[in-house]
Amino acid sequence: MEATTVKLYSLEYKDAKTYWVTSLFVAGNIIFPQVCHLVNLGPVLLPIYFFTLIGAYKYGWKAGVLTALLSPAINSLLFGMPLTAALPAIMMKSVLLAISAGFAAYYFKKVSVPILLGVVFISQMIGTLFEWAMIKDFFLAIQDFRLGIPGMAFQIFGGFLMIRFILQK
Repeated sequence: MEATTVKLYSLEYKDAKTYWVTSLFVAGNIIFPQVCHLVNLGPVLLPIYFFTLIGAYKYGWKAGVLTALLSPAINSLLFGMPLTAALPAIMMKSVLLAISAGFAAYYFKKVSVPILLGVVFISQMIGTLFEWAMIKDFFLAIQDFRLGIPGMAFQIFGGFLMIRFILQK
């Protein structure tokens, strides 16, 4: 899968489009985890991060950070998942993913599997270190690496396809 130049945006908080786009990605981050949990793949596919990655890569880190913060909070309020105790770690990882994706899109101005691999890996590594510091339990902190490798792969390859083919406009 070769690198593809796509039309990327860097939306500002003052732009109405930022909130419109964010609401679409938050909706995706609400629906997709529910579908994954229905088929018992929630912890494996890490679905709460998927549309955050796409939104931040396509529309910039600001839209990504809004998506990263709102998605887990709304999911927790509506469905009790993620658990309230897990929200800080999930939000931290999600915000790191949004910032990493937004920076990579801005810096490289194209999308490729290696770039997304770096984005997902770096955000998960830093997020895991933060989670370990917060909860003081290494085994629990590395849960995304123990169970979520398929989800990380889905973020990388699925995110690449979504950004490249669907969001190429």
